[in-house]
Amino acid sequence: MSKLPKEPPAGEITPPALYLRRREFLKNAALFTGTASAIGGGLVGLTGGAARLSAGGGPGGPGGEATPLGSASPPATPGTSSSGTNARGPFVTDEARTSYEDIVSYNNFYELGLSKSEPAKNAGRLRLRPWTIACEGEVQKPEVIDIETLLRWFPLEERVYRMRCVEAWSMVIPWLGFPLAALLRRLGPTSRARYVQFTTLLDREQLPGQRSDVLDWPYVEGLRIDEAMHPLTMLAVGLYGQSLLGQNGAPVRLVVPWKYGFKGCKSIVSIQLTERQPRTTWNRAAPDEYGFYANVNPAVDHPRWSQATERRIGELRRRPTLPFNGYAEEVAGLYSGMDLRESF
Repeated sequence: MSKLPKEPPAGEITPPALYLRRREFLKNAALFTGTASAIGGGLVGLTGGAARLSAGGGPGGPGGEATPLGSASPPATPGTSSSGTNARGPFVTDEARTSYEDIVSYNNFYELGLSKSEPAKNAGRLRLRPWTIACEGEVQKPEVIDIETLLRWFPLEERVYRMRCVEAWSMVIPWLGFPLAALLRRLGPTSRARYVQFTTLLDREQLPGQRSDVLDWPYVEGLRIDEAMHPLTMLAVGLYGQSLLGQNGAPVRLVVPWKYGFKGCKSIVSIQLTERQPRTTWNRAAPDEYGFYANVNPAVDHPRWSQATERRIGELRRRPTLPFNGYAEEVAGLYSGMDLRESF
């Protein structure tokens, strides 16, 4: 442990030369990090009312023009939602939000590019309408759901979540979405449903990063059913009161705030309940570095750097990383009796 660097190298962590061929990637997996999602979370603030998304924006701005759902400016007073509603309760953080500009310009979404800036540049390729999500597997009511129907079914809530990337940087993001549990209850899991698998769109024209063989596409992530049903787990469709942009996982993405950001599958087209644990993308590519659970644990270092501290985007000083990203009181019971070093 003492030989580990205190933090990943500054700038782009993944050397571009490693993306040339999958064989090189697998051979050199120990030389670089990767995460397919930059966004995760901290504790929650809820807005009043049920905001609704429209069909999405056109070109303009970093990665396209977001559809307004409310004010895009950070709330003036810590502890209030971006709509100004007081939001004290079990899902509240008074930490300063990361700026909208940083959230939409500093991204890990390899399907849209391998650097932090490429996803925003390429996001205009992603066609957000029409969009459907196939909900199937061990459910009583399998259904292919279009995004407008999904938005009509569930009232949207603003949740201000901390996000901790496996690369040791972090953000605080005011997401807009709804609890994943609400959708799963509507589908009716069978008694055999033990896991939930999420899959990203596979389309090399819309997602040019999929033309590389750096990973096996499409991107797949998964949760245990109890993790998926936890009140903190959400499907996000917006942030800062605006619809999601492509680089942030539009039109719908997974957010699990106590896990590293790569668990947050983006641009989801399939939600499948399964009896067996899904074979997730980064865990298949580098199992010694990216576990299935990916719970934020400052006591378990990445093989190439310490996870004890993090760099909050927009701040100069590093800060200590909290167990379960600060959600231990809410979620530690899910892992009672588990060795969190072995099941990382």
